[in-house]
Amino acid sequence: MIKVTLLGDSIRMIGYGTKVPELLGEDFEVFQPEVNCKFAKFTLRGLFDWEQPMAGSRIVHWNNGLWDICNLFGDGLFSTEDEYVQNMLRIADLLLQKYDKVIFATTTPVASENRYNSNADIERYNALIVPLLLAKGVIINDLHKLVSTDIDRYICEDHIHLSEEGIKVCSEQVAGIIRSVAKTMAADESKHFDTAASRTGAPV
Repeated sequence: MIKVTLLGDSIRMIGYGTKVPELLGEDFEVFQPEVNCKFAKFTLRGLFDWEQPMAGSRIVHWNNGLWDICNLFGDGLFSTEDEYVQNMLRIADLLLQKYDKVIFATTTPVASENRYNSNADIERYNALIVPLLLAKGVIINDLHKLVSTDIDRYICEDHIHLSEEGIKVCSEQVAGIIRSVAKTMAADESKHFDTAASRTGAPV
């Protein structure tokens, strides 16, 4: 059994996180915080509190963005580009130190009626962080691309959260990439074992 941690805001908590454990099935143990992981700095702080329940996880799937990329007061985004990048890279470094594989889900788009989030900002922040995470070895799950194919269908009437259909397709994509990563890990470990055994002359 492989232990997996899901970290993220309400796109995770009341979205794909409600379906992924069932989709992964009995071969996976899934931990996810009961709280909304909100903005990146909140998640960064939370890593201290969640260290024990995350222990033993081999794969971490994570998203942050919508809280950072919101303009509640009309005076600018909650997190500047520099703040977002700094906090996200700190999260990535901490996760990569402790867990075998880290997957980042890109920030999902919003409906055009959303008063506080702009798709132009979301696309800019995604474009900013994804190459930096890739350079560190983080795997990218492009939920933004998936939901963008039909925002009216996949975003609900509050203009930001996933609809039931959005939850379904995002859950399937999250579970699918986790299974794929786990399969690759198992194949790599089997190859390493076979190679090590052949060097010692042990039967393989």
